Amino acid sequence: MQAAIRTRDLTKDFAVGFWRKRPYRALDRLSIDVAPGDVFGFLGPNGAGKTTTLKLLMQLIFPSSGEAEILGRPAGDIAVRRRIGYLPENPYFYDHLTAEELLDYYGRLFRIAGGERGRRVSAILDRLGIGAERRLQLRRFSKGMLQRVGLAQALLNDPEVIFLDEPMSGLDPLGRRDVRNLILELRDQGRTIFFSSHILSDAEVLCSRVAILVKGQLAAQGTIADLQAFHVRGWELIVHGVEDSIVQRLRGRARRITRIEGARYAIELGTESRPEQILTELIADGASLVSLNPLRDTLEDLFVRRVAEVGEGARAEGGHARG
Repeated sequence: MQAAIRTRDLTKDFAVGFWRKRPYRALDRLSIDVAPGDVFGFLGPNGAGKTTTLKLLMQLIFPSSGEAEILGRPAGDIAVRRRIGYLPENPYFYDHLTAEELLDYYGRLFRIAGGERGRRVSAILDRLGIGAERRLQLRRFSKGMLQRVGLAQALLNDPEVIFLDEPMSGLDPLGRRDVRNLILELRDQGRTIFFSSHILSDAEVLCSRVAILVKGQLAAQGTIADLQAFHVRGWELIVHGVEDSIVQRLRGRARRITRIEGARYAIELGTESRPEQILTELIADGASLVSLNPLRDTLEDLFVRRVAEVGEGARAEGGHARG
């Protein structure tokens, strides 16, 4: 199957400094594949190179080396531009226009016919919850409302591949929920969504695959399930009807025992413990099971660990070079 988005050794160096400029590598040999219909999360801390990657894919800047393809064509191919949508991290619009006027302008750039253009503008503004405000000048919009307008322009041309740079930025909880639902709708329609974010809970809910970028380097990529599958940290038992004497007996065998309320307890066990054995003992003593869950690393745990690993590696390389 042909990848919807593909990069190979994509690299970007910037010249920094005033008198004596020196190269700064913002992106280092990035190679990723995004399958058609995927929701692909591009994650990383501030300064990791996420926006640089998106600008390279949009051909707003050009790579120092490597290549990128969208829908099987070079990223700069004019025909491909009609088939993609893009929301930048900080969209800037003509703030003397209304939302309707702005989207009508973009529709004309895409050469969408007049009647169809008006229908699309109205439908996408309705979908993104922009009501009577659509007739106000954009200078009167909040950051969250401008973000909604940015999403509207990214979807106006009915794109096959959608690039979103921090799409939840500036949105309140209701707005974030609406955007999450919209992304899932687009996925169900077979669209490919590539979005960068540092809000890891959104990535866990939305993404079929993720990549973690740290200091311009790819630190990890894969499905959420694959990345988390082998990091079970223990077990959590929630039990009811536990006597104090039983709690004292278990203290040496459990990592942590927390009273929730009354005789209901949360018992955290390490990977060396056998939860079924302890559960059998508790039931024999009159307790009842409420739940038993594995304690797995979250995406945030994985993210923090990979960021730390890359940081340690960079310091080690720097020390070796100085030596």
